[in-house]
Amino acid sequence: MALVAWNRERGTMQGRIAPQGFAPPSGTYAFVLGNDLPGLLQKLAVGDHVEVLQTASFGDINLVRLRARMRPPSSVPAGVAWKASLRIDGLERASALLEPGRTRDRIDLAANVSKLVGDHELGFRLELVAV
Repeated sequence: MALVAWNRERGTMQGRIAPQGFAPPSGTYAFVLGNDLPGLLQKLAVGDHVEVLQTASFGDINLVRLRARMRPPSSVPAGVAWKASLRIDGLERASALLEPGRTRDRIDLAANVSKLVGDHELGFRLELVAV
């Protein structure tokens, strides 16, 4: 596998790590998409993305809510933006464009799962999009 922006520092600054950038509220580890430290430069194109997926069975749950701290780069080229999205079975259910240079804790990305039965693929995606 070629080393790219999404996988070249797994286990140290990317992936499931004990981050240096903040203390996770519910434990020692956080899942970092991108890089834990600011300032990494990488050439990316619209459509490039990274995501974390897991299989979920929602049972009696009506709403799935994302809890995340998002720190986009301080600037992005004109015409593009970073988008964070909550996805179920590959379909976007909720999303937010990230403001450059503004770290935010988000708990308002949520999806109605009241009618879903059985196992489904639950994902969180960070993607470079055209605006």
